Amino acid sequence: MVCFLVSLFYFLHKGSFLTMGVMIMIMITSHNAQRSRVYYRARRTSKVFIYLFFYCNSRVLFTRTASAASSQLHIPAQPPYPYYKTIMAAPAENYKVADIGLAAFGRKELDIAEQEMPGLMALREQYGASKPLSGARIAGCLHMTIQTGVLIETLTALGAEVTWSSCNIFSTQDHAAAAIAAAGIPVFAWKGETEEEYIWCIEQQLKSFKDGQSLNMILDDGGDLTALVHEKYPEMLNDCRGISEETTTGVHHLYKMMKEGHLRVPAINVNDSVTKSKFDNLYGCRESLIDGIKRATDVMIAGKVAVVAGYGDVGKGCSAALRGMGARVLVTEVDPINALQAACEGFEVTSMEEACSLGNIFVTTTGCRDIITGEHFANMKDDAIVCNIGHFDIEIDVAWLKANASSVSNIKPQVDRYLMPSGRHIILLAEGRLVNLGCATGHPSFVMSMSFTNQVLAQIELWMNPGKYEIGVFMLPKNLDEEVARLHLKKLGVKLSKLSDVQSKYLGIPAEGPFKSDHYRDWSGLCLCFDLIFVLGWVFVQHIRFFSHRRFPFGFTSQQAPESFVSKI
Repeated sequence: MVCFLVSLFYFLHKGSFLTMGVMIMIMITSHNAQRSRVYYRARRTSKVFIYLFFYCNSRVLFTRTASAASSQLHIPAQPPYPYYKTIMAAPAENYKVADIGLAAFGRKELDIAEQEMPGLMALREQYGASKPLSGARIAGCLHMTIQTGVLIETLTALGAEVTWSSCNIFSTQDHAAAAIAAAGIPVFAWKGETEEEYIWCIEQQLKSFKDGQSLNMILDDGGDLTALVHEKYPEMLNDCRGISEETTTGVHHLYKMMKEGHLRVPAINVNDSVTKSKFDNLYGCRESLIDGIKRATDVMIAGKVAVVAGYGDVGKGCSAALRGMGARVLVTEVDPINALQAACEGFEVTSMEEACSLGNIFVTTTGCRDIITGEHFANMKDDAIVCNIGHFDIEIDVAWLKANASSVSNIKPQVDRYLMPSGRHIILLAEGRLVNLGCATGHPSFVMSMSFTNQVLAQIELWMNPGKYEIGVFMLPKNLDEEVARLHLKKLGVKLSKLSDVQSKYLGIPAEGPFKSDHYRDWSGLCLCFDLIFVLGWVFVQHIRFFSHRRFPFGFTSQQAPESFVSKI
């Protein structure tokens, strides 16, 4: 009975038929066996594996322990930047933006964006009176755009005190930063920061809470703020209730920190919520990539050969966008499943070594480093356009390009034309950083409403339930994921069908949802490892019983095993 209950519990949560089958098999063999010494030893052994398996998989229900290949940002204890010596001595009072005079323009765009962000506006209406974030001091490091401005004002409307910096040196919209600063929120961001200024801005926001208090919540995009606080200001984490992380790269950092034992507070992985990754990463990039390329180059995409490195959610959106504009799209991938998906969508899948001499436009989407290197640059066509839509600038070897180019000319902001020794030219957009934010204004407001609604819910969850989460990386429950989607349907005129009682019972799910299981993102690899451990345990038990009774384990009796052999066991 215990075996059955354990198997049923795990089956309902993870849908593991392997687990169900194995555990029922143990029940059958245990039931058919007689009470011999071997039987009791086998029974005890099987119990050990059951308990071990149940414990491990109950942990899997709440945390994901996969590691990531990307490296953690390193912030030196004593920054070697001269900029620190001239500015860090006197912290800014409450903000630093490019031009506070742009605030009125920014406010007009904020008003328009609110109409396109129904999820955030619904949260203001639902929680504005109760203010669930009252007492929260949120340090946010996320692209300072108009859409982010709506997020910031939603957090403050729910009771939080907020300070802000941008997570990319080129992504800030100066009128958005000015509008938020004019609203009395400490913000340190402007378009075109240097690397030194970028770190300075993050540090200034940490010092800008009222009465000299420290942060107690982190809202991050890319992991820079999280890494800096962990490495340079660990004392700030003593009262910190948690982190919510926006993007794939930052999530990779969190899992790596957790694996290495460096993570000190609970974190919620917002990126892998379905209403974030399947919409922001895919549909957002599908629109904003083309916007960035067009604004930067005015090139006609139709008829060109476009090379997309990576076919994850971002790569899927970029590939679809380029094909929709009439380009012939080549995809490069390391993952056989993603490569097969690309092939089944009709894209040609090849290696970068082959594609580099064929492409007119190159887009990196992987979140990994060294995707386009010097070897690839040397073989590109004249005036090949190279850009990145992954979070950091490590996907393209910009350092090699700068070191080996004969000369470089700046065509306009974020558009540089490099002359190679071969006489050919390479056009690099946004210095290898996010092209959709460096050369355009990023994703549309509507799709960002989905991502940011998840962020607000994650902040509320962590703040309101401080004892619920141990140190680790967690996901928002599926019912909240579906609620985020539901909040955005009316804006699009969508009418949902409703399950009847008969249909609900037939499917075995509530009529109101959730309709997807918690493992909808298909993190089955880790669970399969525990399944295999359990199978090996079962094989071990049956191995003992088979050789002790000299028969296949079903239907034997203890009298059929020689006494001398049993006594040796």
